[in-house]
Amino acid sequence: MDMTSVFQIGPFQTSFIELIAVAFGLVCVWCMKKESVWAFPIGIVNVLIYVYIFFVARLYANAAINGFFFIMSAYGWYNWTRKDSTDNTLRISRCGGRELLLNALAAIVFFIIIRVVLVKYTATEIPSWDAATTAVYMVAQWMLSRKKIENWILWISADSVMIGLCAWEGLYFSSFQYLVFTIIAVLGFREWRTKLVR
Repeated sequence: MDMTSVFQIGPFQTSFIELIAVAFGLVCVWCMKKESVWAFPIGIVNVLIYVYIFFVARLYANAAINGFFFIMSAYGWYNWTRKDSTDNTLRISRCGGRELLLNALAAIVFFIIIRVVLVKYTATEIPSWDAATTAVYMVAQWMLSRKKIENWILWISADSVMIGLCAWEGLYFSSFQYLVFTIIAVLGFREWRTKLVR
């Protein structure tokens, strides 16, 4: 997988591997929106490719978060398909007040730890943005794996920032992917909210 072998599409340069990652990512998020378990195996392929892409782009925390996504995708796949004692699968639900507070505290702690590691051990030029999006994504993925509707709000906020971060690093098709992710996340929130009300 060589990121140096680039080609032109319109005014933008990209690599074959970035296009593959974008395609898998878009299908994955669409499957999440539809509450389809296929989101997880497709997402696993996407995150493994992005571990490589972000490492090469020196977005180290985002490379690491994709490793975390791999683990959480496996957990989410299990959690969405397992049945309880009454033969029901996991349903969409809301976080309680205590759970929201714990998730917020987790994001803050993750941000502080990740930022310290980035500043001390990497050559990243944007440690705060990299750490912030990574911390939010960690909590969002945890909430998604448990079918908590608030996960969409976190995806929307972090994806919006990633549009700019990827463009900053010259990953224009990934930047476009995050724009589409943001739109799908808004639609996903609306669709899950409708299902929750039923």
